[in-house]
Formats: sequence, C-alpha cells, structure tokens
Amino acid sequence: MSSFRSRQRSQAGRHFIRPAAEHEASKPEAPAERRAPVQREAAARPPRELDLFAPCPRGLEGVLARELAALGAERVETADGGVGFVGDMTLMMRANLELRTASRVLLRLAHGRYRDERDIYALALNVDWPRWFDVSRTIKVKTDGHGSGLRSLDFVSLKVKDAVCDRFRRAQDARPSVDTRYPDVRIHVYLDAEWATVYLDTSGEPLFKRGWRDETGEAPLRENLAAGVLLLAGYDGSQPLLDPMMGSGTLLIEAADIALNRAPGRLREFGFTELRSYDAVAWEGVRARARQAEKPVAPLPIHGSDRAVQMLVKTRHNLGRVGLAGAVTLAQRDVLDARPFAESGLIVCNPPYGVRLDEQDALAELYPQLGSWLKQHFAGWTANFFTGDLRMPKLMRLTPARKIPLYNGALDCRLFVLPMVAGSNR
Repeated sequence: MSSFRSRQRSQAGRHFIRPAAEHEASKPEAPAERRAPVQREAAARPPRELDLFAPCPRGLEGVLARELAALGAERVETADGGVGFVGDMTLMMRANLELRTASRVLLRLAHGRYRDERDIYALALNVDWPRWFDVSRTIKVKTDGHGSGLRSLDFVSLKVKDAVCDRFRRAQDARPSVDTRYPDVRIHVYLDAEWATVYLDTSGEPLFKRGWRDETGEAPLRENLAAGVLLLAGYDGSQPLLDPMMGSGTLLIEAADIALNRAPGRLREFGFTELRSYDAVAWEGVRARARQAEKPVAPLPIHGSDRAVQMLVKTRHNLGRVGLAGAVTLAQRDVLDARPFAESGLIVCNPPYGVRLDEQDALAELYPQLGSWLKQHFAGWTANFFTGDLRMPKLMRLTPARKIPLYNGALDCRLFVLPMVAGSNR
C-alpha cells in the first residue's frame, strides 16, 4: 500500500487509514514492566460481518463512499484517505471486483494500544492466523504509520511476521515462508501514536492494477484516480467526452468501462482466493452477475487525441488489450487543433505538470492559448483539468466553477471545473 492515513476512535473501535509519514521520530523504549495492551480481534466475528476498510487516493473518499453504498455496504464512514464499511464475504468480493476508486480492500483482524514492538507482537500473536490461510501460503508484512514514535517500521513488520509464524508453530508445528516480491498473502500493519491495527489484504496487488496494462506513456495516471476524476467531473457514461491530451489512454479506458458498465477488476486475480474462506462457487456467481450487467462493446461518444504519435500507438494498443478496439475514436493532433464533436459534452484531461523551470515557462505560454481555444470552440461544454499546476486557471484567464482538491500520490493537485457558457469569456 503506497500510503495510509488514519483517525482512531478507541470508544467506537473503528480504524481509518491515512498516508504514512516517511520519517518517524524516535522515542525511548518502554520499560519491561507495563500493563498488557488492550486488544480486539475481528477474526472471532461471525463470518457474515467483516470489518473492512478501502483506502483510496485522498480527495476521492466521498466518491468511494457512494460506490460502496451502491454495492449495499453497511456502516459506510469516510476518513482521510479511505472509507470504512461492514459487509459479508460476498460484498468483500464484489468490492474488489467492482469498485473503481479504491486502492485495496482490507480486512481488520486486530486493533489495540501499544507502547513498543512487543505490544504489537502480542497483538498479532492473538490473531488466529491458521483460521485465515494455510501454512503453505507465502506471506509479506508491511507496516505504515503516522505519528508513531517507534524507531523502525521495518522492525515492526519483522515482529509481526514472527508473531504470525509463532502462531502457526503453536498450532501446527510449521510456519509459512516469506516472499517479499510475490506473496500469496499480504498483511498490513498501521500505527498511529497510540494504536496499532493489523489488516489482511483481500486484494493482493493494488486495485488500480486492472490486469491489462503493459504499455505506459510518461508518468501515467493511476486507473483508480482516473476513474475518480471522471466521476467527480460528473461523467456517467452518457455524455460525449473528449481527452485532447490522452497520453497512454487511461482516462479514455476508464470512461469506456463506465459507459459499458464493465467491472474494473474483471481481468485480474485477487488475494482473497488464497484464503481459507474463499468460496469458488460464490466468486464465480459474483463474476457472472457482473458480466451479465455489461453492455456490448460498440462505438462510444468518447474521443481522444495527442500530438505525440507514440502515444497514439500506445493508446490504440491499450484499447486492444482491454477489448475496446473500435469503441473510442482516436486522432494525432495538437490540443489546440481539437474541436467539439457534439453540441455539449465534457473535456476531461490530465495536462503535463511543469517540474523544471523551463517546463513551467512553456506551460505559462500554453495556458492562455488553452483559455482562448476553449472560449472560441467549446461553448456548451464543461472542461475538467486535473493538474498539479495550481497556476493554470489564472493563467488561462478563466474562473473555475469548482476547485476540487485531490492528491496524485503525495502531489497536491486540483480538478478545475470550467463550464464554457456561450457568449461569456469567464
């Protein structure tokens, strides 16, 4: 998991994830004489009620909460960096398959106070790990934190790994092996200043990995963030949509999947298939219902273009990989040469960000031209620019109707929403 952010509520027992700090302050080791940590273990719950958490790019929590509510999740509650919810095993499988904006779906197994690594070891040892997966499965433990005073999060991961192995030895006189590259089972630990939470990852690889990509342009937009940008722009699959800076086509592919009601995870595998609770018949039923809900592939009112011929080639390749050849109209052209193909619609794009000074100067020259291009040609359309360059609307000489804060990893970005009203320059 690339980032975690959390909000802990000891009285309610709910835990939420937040991005981890890269450098945590150290604190002296706690004395050996101390009280036993407060512990709670979700593994003992009835199987029909799983305590789940779906992290997502920051800024998309509301979108993800609406997705979960539409799936029938209960006790949906947003936090900074994700959404907590409750559901059964079928809902967990559907969430992995159908959520467009989630990064993972995590199952909480333990939650408790800690003072040092020994408390976290005891917390993890209290989980009945053999109940959840077989000793033949390989494991990987990853720890993130925000405000933790422990010296090394890697050492915490090592102690949790030891606890998992010790619990297996106690039950079976055998232990699982570690595989840090391609584990069967991933375990996540999150720490804040006072509380530790242990999660079982039901997703495996992060959910933005849809299972089709083998070609990317420079700095591709992650698929779950692209889907969130589209949904925040109001795209529901019915409106004409144009991406005049398409790169490798991520926004176009996510838009087509929305228009065709295709489950974003239909081409990939998931971590929950390695768990003891995995029900292959139930999973096939979930997949079959998702396939039945799909619309047939046909030409869509979705157009994309890029001035770089290599991006056109990569986008065409990616569309073929995902089964959308012929569904999206592509062209090689400069953004300023793009024209509307309907009376109204949405422009949604992710322009390049200026990192070096010369790039920023070039963009400062481009932005006024983009503003004029929109005013001259796109009356009746709404332009949605997702960018890390916060100067953009001012330099375009346009006033956004909305400025939606989003994060692309650690980069502070905005989705600028610009309705182009006929006869108006602002």
